[in-house]
Amino acid sequence: MLFLLLACVVYQGGRTDAFAQVLAAVSIAVLAGHAVVTLGVARAAAFGAICCGITFSIENLGVATGFPFGRYAFRVGEGLAHVGAIPVIVGPLYFGIGYPAWIIACVLLDSDVAAPRDRPTLVAAPLVAAFTITQWDVVMDPASSTIGKAWIWFEGGGYFGVPLSNFLGWFLTTWLFFQSFALFAYARRDRLPAKAAGRKRLTVPILFYVAAALCHLPPMLDPDRVVADGAGRSWSSADIRESAAILALFTMLPTALLALIKLWAIRRSAPGDHHDPIRVTAPIARTPSP
Repeated sequence: MLFLLLACVVYQGGRTDAFAQVLAAVSIAVLAGHAVVTLGVARAAAFGAICCGITFSIENLGVATGFPFGRYAFRVGEGLAHVGAIPVIVGPLYFGIGYPAWIIACVLLDSDVAAPRDRPTLVAAPLVAAFTITQWDVVMDPASSTIGKAWIWFEGGGYFGVPLSNFLGWFLTTWLFFQSFALFAYARRDRLPAKAAGRKRLTVPILFYVAAALCHLPPMLDPDRVVADGAGRSWSSADIRESAAILALFTMLPTALLALIKLWAIRRSAPGDHHDPIRVTAPIARTPSP
């Protein structure tokens, strides 16, 4: 079932129709369950709450003031409940790609996924995770806004109707929620889950990130048409689709593959080695021999 879901995401996830939205909802639910099993209930709840709290706050600030993303408005989910001016689905969408980004960052840095174990990782993991999730936004935003009209940029932008400020805002917003979660988890690193996450389990969110990259290839077969951004500037939909595919193949995909290589190709550390890349438990304290 997992591979069927991933195949559907690859085939349809790069579009903004109803089926793509259902796939997104199912994927988020699967990843939420994965987070509970992997991080524990308290940490998974904290990750989701911090993610949604910060992203809804900053998205509302962005719609009201234009900072930090630029002047924009959502068109997706207009009939749904809103948190302020933001459709309720936006926070879960941040979680749905933010959780795989966090796992990838921790694997790349040989860090416990449930909590940073030292101060350098406390700083590095949120930065790597923020770059990882922003790669996804760089890939998907032009097609979602200019072709799909899930949101619009009133003043357009040089990147197929999307301004640079959007990506700077994405990096800032996601870094804030990753750093906040890292601080929360670091303060409780002595109460980590009792059972370590195996390599197979950590592979699952990375595969969702891979699917989120590859889903931009099938839309390249869609007919070309002229689309306009929020400022009225015209673009070729085929050019947007091809650019998304190129960026996905040479940004998101290498990042995910490097994490998978770290996870599977590197030998397991010796027992008691604190640099085991898949550890999620704190080292057991030993009492000195008399």
